[in-house]
Amino acid sequence: MKIQLNARNRAHHFDATEGEKLLYAGLSNAVDLPYECGSGTCGTCKARLVSGEIDDAWPEAPGRKYLKGQDEFLMCQCAAKTDVSIEVASFVQTMGAGACVPTSINGRISSVKLLAPDVIHLQINLNQPMEFDAGQFVMIQVPGVTGFRGWSMVNYQRHAETLDFVVKKKPGGGISEWLFNNQCEGVAVELFGPLGRATFYPSLAKNILCIAGGSGIAGMMSILSRAAQDGYFTQYKGDVFFGVQTLKDAFFLHEFSQLRAQCGDNLNITIALSREDAPASALSDHPQLAFDKGFVHEVAGRLMQGRYQNVRAYLAGPAPMVDAAVRTLLQARLTTDNICYDKFS
Repeated sequence: MKIQLNARNRAHHFDATEGEKLLYAGLSNAVDLPYECGSGTCGTCKARLVSGEIDDAWPEAPGRKYLKGQDEFLMCQCAAKTDVSIEVASFVQTMGAGACVPTSINGRISSVKLLAPDVIHLQINLNQPMEFDAGQFVMIQVPGVTGFRGWSMVNYQRHAETLDFVVKKKPGGGISEWLFNNQCEGVAVELFGPLGRATFYPSLAKNILCIAGGSGIAGMMSILSRAAQDGYFTQYKGDVFFGVQTLKDAFFLHEFSQLRAQCGDNLNITIALSREDAPASALSDHPQLAFDKGFVHEVAGRLMQGRYQNVRAYLAGPAPMVDAAVRTLLQARLTTDNICYDKFS
């Protein structure tokens, strides 16, 4: 099908295959369409149908509450049934040279490992390498579960043949229930990506602040991995705040200690425990790390006082945590262009 997209600045033309979501079709043709999560919850990818017919795969998508007219729809959930003309209210550019253009890729789950009582580490082998930037995510669909879910990569290689993820169990969540209750190794999955704009490049030339809760630490690990590979912390500072409820809920402590040993005193990592004081064993087992009590945004706000000069902040985690962290950073006079996060709920 032929797609004409009319944006505020110009028109774009691209093709879509039968059943292909319009958002994915445009992105895979290097048209930088608006989106945040890409799974139907945020409503950012809304558009207006000017002509033609579309098929809505999820009429009950939560993001539909942001639609105002009968002719508006979510590009992440709708596919063209005929040639269509659509309209979006924002400026839309073509992706620049060197951008990691999203594409559909198949993969196979190669390992599943429990990291904490309700968090697993998942590794997927790809049938072809994927280029992505540190901090990005992909949409994944597994057999028998309707719809795609967004997961951030833990690892960083520019041409990755394997992707690592951490997934938190969500009671009643279709895909997490599937992962925790089935033998998943060897299962084939579909992926689309990379996606996301909360990315890190060594040319940033700023100090890095990472605030994450639970499985939101995934994208931060990718950012830290790339920064360490490029020796970034020989010149700039990094402050990482990882929030969990108790020490038994924490993971990646060994990996954090390795990063701290590799990068030196310019990288500081604090584990924030919201429901308990850190036991003495935590300090003796992980001397490279710091531990504090409180919600992660509160701990970060307290320890970062007076230290926001030349800082770029990256946030990830449950929506209430991210919202609270944004308020903390704005109160500290950090500008919005230096607060980066992707929405998943």
